[in-house]
Formats: sequence, C-alpha cells, structure tokens
Amino acid sequence: MQVMLVATDQDEKETFAYIMRREGLAIASSSDLQRVLKNWTDHPADILVVALSEDGELIEDVEAVRTITQIPLLMIIDAPSEMTLCELLHKGADVVLSRPVSPKVLTAHMGALIRRSAAVPSFVLPTLALDEIMLDPSTRAVIVRGEEPRRLTQLEFRLLYTLMTNRGQVIPVEVIVERVWGYSGEGNQDLVRGLISRLRHKIEANPDTSHFIETIPGVGYRFKVDEI
Repeated sequence: MQVMLVATDQDEKETFAYIMRREGLAIASSSDLQRVLKNWTDHPADILVVALSEDGELIEDVEAVRTITQIPLLMIIDAPSEMTLCELLHKGADVVLSRPVSPKVLTAHMGALIRRSAAVPSFVLPTLALDEIMLDPSTRAVIVRGEEPRRLTQLEFRLLYTLMTNRGQVIPVEVIVERVWGYSGEGNQDLVRGLISRLRHKIEANPDTSHFIETIPGVGYRFKVDEI
C-alpha cells in the first residue's frame, strides 16, 4: 500500500512517516501539494495524507486534490472551526484530524481507510493472462508484451480487473463506478475518463490509439483482445 505524505513541517513529516512505515506502509513524501498533484499521473498513490497549517487555503487544497484523484484523503490540521471541518468533509476529505495526533489514532484511521479502499480482495484473485497482457493481483502489477511489470494503484487495478474479467463486453460507466469506487448511482464521466486515461498510459504502447481499452461513446468501455 503506497501512501503519499505531504507535510510542510519537516519534523512532523518525519514523525508521521515513521509511524506509517512501522505499520508496513510504503511512504513517499513531499512538502509541496501542488507539485505532487501536478505529477500525479507519473507518481500515483493509494492514500493521500496531507498535514498543512490552517492558512485559509485548506478548502482549495481539497478541491485541487479531488480534481485529480478520488483516493482516500486524510488531513491533519490545527484545530478547525466547526464550519471549516464540515466544509472540508463536504469538499471531499475522508478524515480530518486535529493536532496533536497520537500514533494510535493516526494508525487506527489509516487502517480504516485501507480497509475501505481494499474492496477487491486481491490476494485471493487469480492471475489473469490474456493475449499480450497479464495482471497479477497478488502484487497489483501488470505486464504487457513481456516488458517490466508496472505497479497499479488500487483504483487502476480494480478498473483493469473489471474490464479483463468482462472482456468483450461493454461495461457502462455507472457499473464501472460501482465496481471501482464502491458506490452506486448515475456515475461520474469525468472520474472514469480520467482513470481510463491513466490506465492507458500504463498499458498501451500509444495511449492515443487504444489497443486494449475501447471507448464506446455514450455507453462505457470494453476490453478487447485478439482483434488486431
């Protein structure tokens, strides 16, 4: 499980990173949230932990995150007002913790987010091998045409697993949202389109000319093999 930790205070960053590594999590860290979001396609993660100061830009930060990714978001800030707390949660933060945060509380919330994000029990799923592509659920890695494995995020894995296990069938957007994000409803075209784009960049030789993932306009997406 890959965690991206963004903290402006160096001591706090080192402390939180130590706590999470002790729980077996892989940690990448930064002090610049905007830079992290700008490079998100190349360096994605499964959970985002943001520890910032109460500087009036917290709401904008959450909005910026949610334009890029829908992964679990945990925020650590100075004691917020009731209005700020409600607004952060409304805009898309999953958990908001007030400083000081005890290691037990932090790890408990991280564990809850991990359980929530692991809707697909990948460790019990079989390896999928279709034509030129192989998906290994145990490592959440994809191998295309015998090249080096590429690790997928939780959302990318769920999307590719859903498409590959239903190969040849058109999967509507609302079904993809339910299978990947875990909730039902009308779906979100932009969320799905963004995730499809990121996945294509990892598995397609040319993301602009899709070989594996076909877009069915107005309906959804289809995984195709042996159709060259």
